[in-house]
Amino acid sequence: MPSPRRMRFFMVTVLAVVVTILFFTSKMRQSAPRDPRTLNSFFGKTVNGLDQRHRGEQIVIGGKGLTKDDSLKDHDGDGSVDEDDEQLAQQMAERLRAAEQQAKDLANAKSPLKPDAPSEVIGVGSSAGGQKKGKSRISKQDTEDDEDDEEDAHENSEAETALYEILERSPVTIFSKTYCPYSKKAKGVLLEKYIIEPTPYVVELDEHPLGSQLQELLKEKTGRRTVPNILVRGKPVGGSDEIAELDLRKTLIDKFKSMGGKKISMKERFTGNTKDKAV
Repeated sequence: MPSPRRMRFFMVTVLAVVVTILFFTSKMRQSAPRDPRTLNSFFGKTVNGLDQRHRGEQIVIGGKGLTKDDSLKDHDGDGSVDEDDEQLAQQMAERLRAAEQQAKDLANAKSPLKPDAPSEVIGVGSSAGGQKKGKSRISKQDTEDDEDDEEDAHENSEAETALYEILERSPVTIFSKTYCPYSKKAKGVLLEKYIIEPTPYVVELDEHPLGSQLQELLKEKTGRRTVPNILVRGKPVGGSDEIAELDLRKTLIDKFKSMGGKKISMKERFTGNTKDKAV
C-alpha cells in the first residue's frame, strides 16, 4: 500500500496537469479569430425583428428577401415570408393540380361517361349510362300516376256535372241514404207533413253511381258530409236536427221562404183546417 506522502504527491500532480490543460485551452479560445458576420448578423436581425414586432409587421430572421404577396405563408420555416416561400407555394399548387388531374383521369378510366344512343336518351340532353332499365320503371310509374290523375279529374268533372243537373231538377233537394234513420226522419217531415211545390228531388247517395263523389263534393260546397243534407236553391239548410228544430218552432216555412223566394210554395198538411203559405 502506498504511503500517505506518495498519495499526496500523486494528487498534487494530477491537479497541476488539469489546471495546465484548462489554462492553455482558454488561451486558445481567446486567440482564435471570431467571425464578426455571425454575431453581428444575428444581433442585427434580432433587433430588426423586435422593432418590426412593435410596429405590427412581419418578423424577418432570414431568407433571400421579402415578397409583396400577403397571402403567402412561411413554408420553409426560416422565420420570414420571402421568395423561397413564393417558389414553394407555386410548386405545391402545381403538385396539387397534377394530383387532381391524375385522380380525374383514374376515375374516368374506371367508369367512363358514355352517352346513350339517341333511341335510349330520356328527355333532352340526358347522357348518363345505364338508363334503359330505370327509364322503363319511371315511365311506368309516371304513366300510372298520370292515369290516376286523369281518372280523378274525370270523376270530379262527372260529379260536378251530375250535381248541377240534380240541383236543376227542383229548388229543394234532399241528399239521403236509404238505410239512414236520420234521413228517413227528415224526409218524413218534409214530404209527409208539408206540401212543397215543386216536389223536392231526393237523391239516395248509396244507390247513385257517383254517390261517394257527390258526397265529397257536397262536403266541399256545403261543409257537411253527413246525410241528410237539405239544400234550397243550392244553399244548405242543414240536416235532420235542423229540420226537426225548425218544424218544432213553426219556422220551417219561413226559413224556406227566405231562401227560396217565389220559386217554391209550401204549406202544412192538416185534417180539416189547412194552413197554406206560399213561398
